[in-house]
Amino acid sequence: MPELSTIFAFCVATVALLLIPGPAVLYILNRSIADGRRVGLAAVAGLEVGDAIQVIFASVGLSAVLAASATLFNIVKWAGVVYLVYTGVRTLLKVPTAVDADQAAVTTQQAFRQGIIVNALNPKTALFFLSIFPQFVDTNATHANLQSLFLGVIFVVLATIFNGSYSLMASGLRHLLLRGKTLPFIQRYVSGTLFVGLGALAATAGRTK
Repeated sequence: MPELSTIFAFCVATVALLLIPGPAVLYILNRSIADGRRVGLAAVAGLEVGDAIQVIFASVGLSAVLAASATLFNIVKWAGVVYLVYTGVRTLLKVPTAVDADQAAVTTQQAFRQGIIVNALNPKTALFFLSIFPQFVDTNATHANLQSLFLGVIFVVLATIFNGSYSLMASGLRHLLLRGKTLPFIQRYVSGTLFVGLGALAATAGRTK
């Protein structure tokens, strides 16, 4: 187990990172505002499962293999890109329907699955864990992989707390937007554009040298 000073430093670095909105936060805000609290929290759960998968990969060395292999890296990258862009285009082309306060454009299962893919098939997430763990893990230690796993669990717990808070705050805006007739626009055009944008962002990922 890492020393307490190392754990504290890692927590500070993680909190600082989580306070900076990124693609995952944008996805959470969109799902929570467009589809409500339950769907938003399902999206958070999916994202954190994706994070957990990446943590395990980094801890056992698979992230290093991913970064070193151009073929494997591109397979993972383009699988994520295709899924995200496909989801975005499908959302943009979807015929709008009447919206009420209890209606969501996607189910909790769909949001959960999308959340997993947003993080698990994002090579940038793998490269993030691959770059941050060595700064806090004694790579010469006998159980360095267990140290990585321990810090990864801390990251997932903190990310769940912060992202869950983002979701709860954002879902409170749903009724206000519904009264302003803004919700159908968000469900279709903002959601669709966001997924296409996430796909485009994933397409720019490059391997570490």
